[in-house]
Amino acid sequence: MKIHEYQAKELFRKYSIPVPDGRIATTAAEARAIAEEIGGRVIVKAQIHAGGRGKGGGVKLAADANEAESLADQILGMTLVTHQTGPDGKVVGKVLVEAASNIESEMYIAFVLDRETSQLVIIASSEGGVEIEKVAAETPEKIFKTWVDPSVGLMSYQAREVCFALGLKGQAFKDGVKAITNLYRLYEGEDATLAEINPFIVTSEGNAMAIDAKVNLDDDAGYRQADHAELRDLTEEEPLETEAKKFGLNYIKLDGSVGCMVNGAGLAMATMDLIKLCGSEPANFLDVGGGASAEGVENAFKILMSDENVKCVLINIFGGIVRCDRVAQGVVEAIRNIGQIDVPIVVRLEGTNAAEGQAILEESGLDFHTVVGFQAAAQKAADLAGGD
Repeated sequence: MKIHEYQAKELFRKYSIPVPDGRIATTAAEARAIAEEIGGRVIVKAQIHAGGRGKGGGVKLAADANEAESLADQILGMTLVTHQTGPDGKVVGKVLVEAASNIESEMYIAFVLDRETSQLVIIASSEGGVEIEKVAAETPEKIFKTWVDPSVGLMSYQAREVCFALGLKGQAFKDGVKAITNLYRLYEGEDATLAEINPFIVTSEGNAMAIDAKVNLDDDAGYRQADHAELRDLTEEEPLETEAKKFGLNYIKLDGSVGCMVNGAGLAMATMDLIKLCGSEPANFLDVGGGASAEGVENAFKILMSDENVKCVLINIFGGIVRCDRVAQGVVEAIRNIGQIDVPIVVRLEGTNAAEGQAILEESGLDFHTVVGFQAAAQKAADLAGGD
């Protein structure tokens, strides 16, 4: 789960990671009041779940409260387009107004899971304030990494090692060690999947602080992080994905034209790959799970049909725990409840009760394209979708 910068900074404050004084505003008048309270120069920052806000015109420096009000009025309600939003952009509903900092230097610090080693890795760079991917591609020697063994946790020498690599000195070094230590505490304590500071700055006064914050939280840890639910902003999430979560479905919307209904994440990924190899593009990732009920399959099918980009549906089921007849019954019920279906439906059933599932489809009186074989099913769906 992604959260806004202002929410991430609240978590930073909770774990004693220094950040500028700032508050959230939903109107220009609120932005003015906050700027007056802070005093002096302030930054007005659009709050959307995407990076690159500054380049898109969503981060502005205001000299005083009057300018802060004017800039907030410009940013609020705008459709902000960045390299992470896609061409449609996102509408800005909130701005963060916070004290401007006197920046001497900018750095990058992040904790993220390294799946190859099953350890956390600290990624740091003296080149902060820019896209870390660009730094890694163009000047990889400026990227410093050190791994944290989960059996012992972050060691104090590792925090110092990172600060030495960043070239911090004096009070900034002490602030850096504290910030890294506390960022690790946040990552572990909040069940994060990413905790990032970009940039982590040294001020002209010699102190160090985080002037941007990005935290992603693990949805699967929600049962022990009840307060995380209030951080979710549904307006920033794909509506179909939000709807799928209500039914416990693993669904991710994509940009293609072949709607996929598959059981098992591995088979779902393979199905998406094969659709691409057959000359089309998947419209989604959808794993109905091993214990899918007819009702669950019906809900999944309705979500697929809600995507206007879908030109063909591929149902690819390998019956193991889930029975093919149960999936077939759910699809038939979904079509009858929805009514007219204007896209072709390709079905491949293999495994447990495949013959029974095939019989349900044939006796339904509905128009299905039943196909034997994985490759043949993917090719049929790609052809019917017309390619992309």
